[in-house]
Amino acid sequence: MKNSGLSRQNIYVLIASLSLLIVVLSFSFFILIPKGKEYRIKKSEMIKIRRESNRYEKFNQDTLSLLKKLQADNRYTITALSTQFSEERFLKQHQQYFNTLTLSKKVIGEKDDEFITYDVNTTSKISSPKSIYDFLDAINKSDWIISVNFPIKFKREDSVIYSTFSMKVYSNPKKDLNSSK
Repeated sequence: MKNSGLSRQNIYVLIASLSLLIVVLSFSFFILIPKGKEYRIKKSEMIKIRRESNRYEKFNQDTLSLLKKLQADNRYTITALSTQFSEERFLKQHQQYFNTLTLSKKVIGEKDDEFITYDVNTTSKISSPKSIYDFLDAINKSDWIISVNFPIKFKREDSVIYSTFSMKVYSNPKKDLNSSK
């Protein structure tokens, strides 16, 4: 029998090559291509998530810088809100503007979630209305947030002017509740 030109070794190599080609093609079509499509989908989702994350991170940084700026700009107000009102300290700080200054008993006024309001009624004996205006300027620079309710009532007797007005002192309830415990 005459050999047709293919040796047994070449046939084995050809069979091995064809089987390897079939394995590679089936691996490509059944595993690589579907996983590649899934990879591209997940990669595009990841890019979208990364963009969104960067946008949120930028928003967070902008908000944080705005918060720091507002805290720096309003540090006196924040400190004033956290300072508990003291009648003795108030009288000591503002006695200089009046001949006599008396505060009525501190009564808790409105209460809501934001802050506690104390109604403080004052009666003072002054020699000039200018001291009231100096007092109002000093209140703006005090350690508390105070609003003076107008009108201020003046009554003159001889060389002395009596003034009566009411004030509201605002305080942070969280600080007051924690300090009272």
